Amino acid sequence: MCSVCGCGSDEVHLEGDEHAHSHVHADGSVHRHSHAHAHDHDHTHSHAPGLSAERRVQIEQDILSGNNALAALNRQHFDAHGIFALNLVSSPGSGKTSLLVRTIALLKDRIAIRVVEGDQQTSRDAERIRATGVPALQINTGRGCHLDAHMVGHAIERLQPPDASLFLIENVGNLVCPAAFDLGEHHKVAILSVTEGEDKPLKYPDMFRAADVMLLNKCDLLPYLEFDIAQAEANARRVNPALTIFRVSATSGEGLADWVRWLEAGLTQQRQRVTAPERPLTSP
Repeated sequence: MCSVCGCGSDEVHLEGDEHAHSHVHADGSVHRHSHAHAHDHDHTHSHAPGLSAERRVQIEQDILSGNNALAALNRQHFDAHGIFALNLVSSPGSGKTSLLVRTIALLKDRIAIRVVEGDQQTSRDAERIRATGVPALQINTGRGCHLDAHMVGHAIERLQPPDASLFLIENVGNLVCPAAFDLGEHHKVAILSVTEGEDKPLKYPDMFRAADVMLLNKCDLLPYLEFDIAQAEANARRVNPALTIFRVSATSGEGLADWVRWLEAGLTQQRQRVTAPERPLTSP
């Protein structure tokens, strides 16, 4: 169980692998069950009925601290190789995968791309990405509601993203827990569709505060909806005044040229910052 949110699963699975999982007990100790493969998948859950508020906070801090250490290793790897990594987050049904497919189509002929797909079950989204010709790895989290840095670290090992490439992580559809978990990405990109309420950024402020970019998707549907796009953007900037916002449509292609230019500029900056060799990427 993720003691931050209360979700839990013993079945975190990367495509093509058996799995391993870890248990975090009420005393904060960890033990691991390793299976017959080279990549342990560290998914923590709490055996902690009746915990005091102070102890629960301590466990949450320990989990996030461990995750952040692994995220730093992921980011170090990306920076050493000029890879631009993004974490796409949203509620279910916002159109993340459709946006990814359209974005890939606009970039794949000139930029190497690798994709991680996070879902509780099925490999449908990864199959949609692979149909574009781009390698993708599905991570199924079972009852878990978010990806973590350890899962992404193993995805890096499996996908072997080339130097100066784009690494796109589509997180599990959820506007709560993914806000708290750094995966080593350079930016969180929040996707809000116009079929959702204008007040979504106010209801889930942690996610929109953690994001650097918001894609306001499905704008082709605006003529058919009672959705105040200016109010939605104002609400998002009330939570995060520095937020960069793009109005886009995966269906019509509206706004995608600006979004793609932003991606290309970020990748160019990332390539330019490559300096010293990295330390080995290791798991605890």
